[in-house]
Amino acid sequence: MKSEILKKLLLPIVVLFVIIQLWNGLAHIVENLPTPADTYVAAFGGVNSDGDELEGVLTDPFYVNNEDDKGLFWQVAESLKRVFGGFALAILIGVPFGLLIGMSKNAQYAFDPIIQILKPVSPLAWLPLFLLIFQDINFTAIATIFVTSIWPIIINTALGVKNVSEDYMNVAKVLRFTPMEQVFKIILPVAVPYMFTGMRLSLGIAWIVIVAAEMLTGGIGIGFWIWDEYNNLNYPNIIIGIIIVGVVGWILDMMMNQISNYFDYTNKGRA
Repeated sequence: MKSEILKKLLLPIVVLFVIIQLWNGLAHIVENLPTPADTYVAAFGGVNSDGDELEGVLTDPFYVNNEDDKGLFWQVAESLKRVFGGFALAILIGVPFGLLIGMSKNAQYAFDPIIQILKPVSPLAWLPLFLLIFQDINFTAIATIFVTSIWPIIINTALGVKNVSEDYMNVAKVLRFTPMEQVFKIILPVAVPYMFTGMRLSLGIAWIVIVAAEMLTGGIGIGFWIWDEYNNLNYPNIIIGIIIVGVVGWILDMMMNQISNYFDYTNKGRA
């Protein structure tokens, strides 16, 4: 048990050390690519390799100078607001839609070709259309997240419904359950783990999409902040932004995993 814990602690540190060494070597080959040391100084403050005194962007992430100049905390918070807005819409529409497709062959025949056509469309392809429709950055980002993150929810919900045993449905007929009783007492307990798997995938997609969407739409948000730092030639800040995006995405995934495990009756059965 102790050796397992040591492996979980030490192996990521070893991998991180190797990555930092490779990054440091690449920074001496590629012009203007910041070293790990320069990136650390840009994040937390200090003197960089050029001898310049810098104030780190993470030393005061809560500052607000004006609507367009805010600290990193507010940039991430604004991105998360858009993500959860589009994600919530995807759940509200995707779950009932997935239940319908899973329960009805006619609905599956009607909507499956449309889903298969729209599912692979790049989120960036939707942006110009939504900008034309909404004429608003926030609504455009939320709509883009919604339309690109809804498909895993629909598909996994429908898959969960199809995994309901015929024996359960026969018992429901014997007990003369109404359609709503069948959904809440038979179908949902089986389909919920599948639904949350779809939600977990959708949230990951939503977080990826928002960064790309904000780079193109502008305004405030972590995606626009990264793009703005590129335009200002603040290359260490780009790497800081990438790390922040990765850490936030990891936290979101862990949260959804915990929620999914809580509602997954199969895991509780093993416990």
